[in-house]
Parts: sequence; C-alpha cells; structure tokens
Amino acid sequence: MEAAGLDSEGRRFENAEEMWRAQIGDGADPHKKNDWYRKGVGYWEGVEASVDGVLGGYGHVNDVDVKGSEAFLKTLFSERFADTGRNRHLVALDCGSGIGRVTKNLLVRYFNEIDLVEPVSHFLEAARENLASGKLMFSEMHKATNFYCVPLQEFTPETGRYDVIWIQWCIGHLADDDFIAFFKRAKAGLKPGGFFVLKENIARSGFVLDNEDRSITRSDLYFKELFGQCGLHLYKSKDQNGFPGELFAVKMYALTTDTPKRTHGAKSKMPANRPAVIK
Repeated sequence: MEAAGLDSEGRRFENAEEMWRAQIGDGADPHKKNDWYRKGVGYWEGVEASVDGVLGGYGHVNDVDVKGSEAFLKTLFSERFADTGRNRHLVALDCGSGIGRVTKNLLVRYFNEIDLVEPVSHFLEAARENLASGKLMFSEMHKATNFYCVPLQEFTPETGRYDVIWIQWCIGHLADDDFIAFFKRAKAGLKPGGFFVLKENIARSGFVLDNEDRSITRSDLYFKELFGQCGLHLYKSKDQNGFPGELFAVKMYALTTDTPKRTHGAKSKMPANRPAVIK
C-alpha cells in the first residue's frame, strides 16, 4: 500500500510498509511482532466485558449496527442461498466475537450453529454466559456451539464447516501478512457457495494507526488491495449509516472465493475492532 498514513499521535508514514517496519520489524526479530499482538490483547484485557466496553464507550450504536448488518445479510441470503437458506443447516463463524454481541443480536437468528473465536479470555467467558441456551429466545436448533480462545493470526477454521464467516471490528489488529494468511486459511473453512462478511472502520485515505490498542484502520483501497492478495472477490459492499459523525465511516464487504456472476443487463457487483473516533 503506497498511500501515506498517520498514527494517533500525528506521526506521518510515507506508506504502510514504513509503518509496519516501525511496528513489527522486518521479520528478523519475531519478538517485535509478538509484542505488537501482546499489547493489543493487553489493551482489551483492561476493558469491561459489556456492550459499552467492547464498543469503546459507544454502546448506543449497537442497535443501528445490528440493523445495518441484518439488512446486508438478508440481501446476501436472498442472492446466494436457494430459498434464502431455509432448507439447509446453516453454520457461521463469528471472528473477534468479543462478548458475543453480534452472535446474540444477529447471527443466532439466522444460523443453526455459530462458533466464536476471540483471544481475550474474559470476553469469551462473558460470551458463554450471554449465549447460554436458557438465556436465548430460540430453540436448540439455533445455538452457539464452540468457543475458541485463539487470536485470528493463529486460528485455522475447520475445513468446509461454515456458510458464512463474519469478521467485525477485529481485523485491524492483524498485520498485512497475517491478514492475508488468515483469509487464505479461512477460505478452506467455507462450504461451497459460502462467503465472508467483513465489517470495518474505513480511513478516508491510506491508514490510521492507533498506538493505544495496536490496530490499524485501513482505507477502502487498502482493503481492496489486500482482498486481491488473498485471492478473494468482492461480491457486494455497503456503507453503514446512522453512526455519530465523529466516528470513522464503516463499510460492509461480502467476499467470495468464486468470481461474481453477472446477469444479462445487470450492473457488475464489483465496485467502480469497534467503532472508533476519527483521529
């Protein structure tokens, strides 16, 4: 990524490569990269396991966030799955699941099983409690099944298990090489016809590095460059509306391993961590 970026203290980097060298080194010293990840998890270990905590003090955007995600997911179901998936056993993976907020408020209503992966142990324990069968207004046919306390850069999904892999407000913690490696591994976790949904903060250009929680907010172009390196195709994207103006823009991407098909006369579907305050 050649575009310049800034960190949260105003330091300018000429490009992402310069920033990553400063943060994680050139690969010669693995301890520097390990330190990046350790400090990122350490930040979240000091955060309360609540909706307001995982949303950085913006718990009031939860409902708007879920409604936007649901509208996007319903569109994808109608286009990607026969009978909108009603006649199949649907399984999702919730990546960077935190306390199970997305699973509880959205995914459990559409999927028969959801697995959660989260590196912060007290968040995952809260998710277990929040998603206990007696607390959900759904039958045993809709449930959280597995809880993995593993960081994404070390996680490999079960082969062919998932219809949808949902990744929201967490991929900014991964360095570019681990971002690419994760998606390449995770592609094998999708069922035929399955897809990824990535929902993330978007920088106006280049990137913004958060020195406090060790995460990076990438631009739309930056993401698209990485998607290409992952061997993924952009099926559809949509902006999240209704968030406070001081926050970063948020975009949803549906990504597939197959090339999106065009119908006659239709326009191409290819385009021409948490909510965060713009810094």
